[in-house]
Amino acid sequence: MAEARFDERRRAVLAVLGFDADEPTVTLGHETRKGMSGLLLRLLDVPDAVVMEILGVVMAETLAAGSELVETLGVHLDVEMADYWTADDAFMDLVRDREVLTALLGEVGGASIAAANASEKTKTVKGIISDHLTGENGREKHDHWVPRWMAFPPSAYTTRGGVGTVAAAERVKWLIDEDEPSEPEPQEAAEAASTAEENERIAA
Repeated sequence: MAEARFDERRRAVLAVLGFDADEPTVTLGHETRKGMSGLLLRLLDVPDAVVMEILGVVMAETLAAGSELVETLGVHLDVEMADYWTADDAFMDLVRDREVLTALLGEVGGASIAAANASEKTKTVKGIISDHLTGENGREKHDHWVPRWMAFPPSAYTTRGGVGTVAAAERVKWLIDEDEPSEPEPQEAAEAASTAEENERIAA
């Protein structure tokens, strides 16, 4: 769904810029013979609001997958991944960790079902998870679900680490915390207040 919606915006931008409608990206769509100068002249002809729309598409095309910026934007824009993504067979094939699979089953099927199947083969657990996501084989359907590492902000199911999105989000959090002004220590605050009072007295 996300790709289809984005492609609509991309094709609109391609049309505005006079690019080939079948170009896979706006970023690489300009004609070599006209070059960047030709592109600049075309941009000068369109309203600023349209330039901002074009910029949005270009920025989205050039975002680095797995980067801190993706995690920052996901939180800032309040992206709900469950609106755009659903688990499929390819996803289930990639998840092989038993602890994670049991945790996933607990989310979609409930703690009691996860506990009852904790010792089952991973193939069986995957099948039960899939049944809960599709509502098949008499299982209660669990809608609007994504694994924790795909949410904004992301989190992990274990303490072992190694989850790329979580690591990226932690780096962003560290940078944000570093930039935030810290509260002054009580002694520093008292000294600052005393200095301010003294300056006011002298000025008076």
